[in-house]
Amino acid sequence: MSTISELKELLAHPRQIFITTHHKPDADALGSSLGLAGYLRKKGHSVTVVTPSDYPNFLAWMPGNEEVVVYEPTENDAQVREIIGTAEVLFCLDFSCLGRINELGEYIRQAPGTKVLIDHHQEPEQFADLDYSNSKAAATAELVFEVIRDLGDQDLIDTGIGECLYAGIMTDTGSFRHPSTSRNVHLIIAELLNAGINLSDVHRRIYDSHSEERLRFLGFVLKDKLTVLREYNTAYIAITADELRQYHSKTGDTEGLVNFALSIEGIVFAAILIDRTQAVKISFRSVGDFSVSEFSRRHFNGGGHHNAAGGISHEPLQATVDRFLSLLPDYQTKLVTAPLAAAPPSA
Repeated sequence: MSTISELKELLAHPRQIFITTHHKPDADALGSSLGLAGYLRKKGHSVTVVTPSDYPNFLAWMPGNEEVVVYEPTENDAQVREIIGTAEVLFCLDFSCLGRINELGEYIRQAPGTKVLIDHHQEPEQFADLDYSNSKAAATAELVFEVIRDLGDQDLIDTGIGECLYAGIMTDTGSFRHPSTSRNVHLIIAELLNAGINLSDVHRRIYDSHSEERLRFLGFVLKDKLTVLREYNTAYIAITADELRQYHSKTGDTEGLVNFALSIEGIVFAAILIDRTQAVKISFRSVGDFSVSEFSRRHFNGGGHHNAAGGISHEPLQATVDRFLSLLPDYQTKLVTAPLAAAPPSA
């Protein structure tokens, strides 16, 4: 892990700074990016935040959102490549390998600027010049707060920056109920309260702003798409591309659905497999000792946290489901004997 003095020296005078995060950003990804961007702008840096894809509308309230550049390969590839190529510092937040950001990964790998990684996922790829990753942290937003504090600039965290960071910590701890919710997390939230953040307002904006179609889609998924396999203490959901279209699903509408499967009493392992046309995207969750990070890395080219991970398959949805089911007998002993614990952390 790099020292904070190295980063302080790097940021000692105004820089052209690029910030990015993972594909389909969630609240931690976007919150940590915009929180860091707000701080760096206060320090006099020129900052551009680029996301490798769109993100849910319920995150659009975050200060700085209106300046985010959403990468579209057919529309602004040249613009984004120029931003990356001319950046003196490139911050990579909330992802552990360049493959998580699609085309932007190779652009960043080849960029001449200094690369800085701030992340909390396991087994980070060694691509960054400065590395502030910590897999024990509850959220990347937690680490961003610590970086700002350790740089001696906690007093620059205003309400807007604080609410961006709070959103990331709140969601990645499951509203502070996951095992990753440490004493340090609560101490940081206390400091953010001193910055004037409105806890209930942030919670409402993220969790209480769903469309009617999203709620009807949730009802359909829980009624017709949830499969429970008691012999493996496993539950899964498989959603076709046609079903997504039928309910006019938008980015963010499937977020958190896998946790409903995991919430069933006695379930140790849960998965959601979604046909995104170009590929099948998979989210895994578990409780206790069963590592979905290892499972995903071994079988679905993925990874993440011990109890929360993602994967991908380029086979058709049914073939992917069949492969998932074919693997369960190999893990039956672990799944049946795994002690139940508290709910897992978010990815």
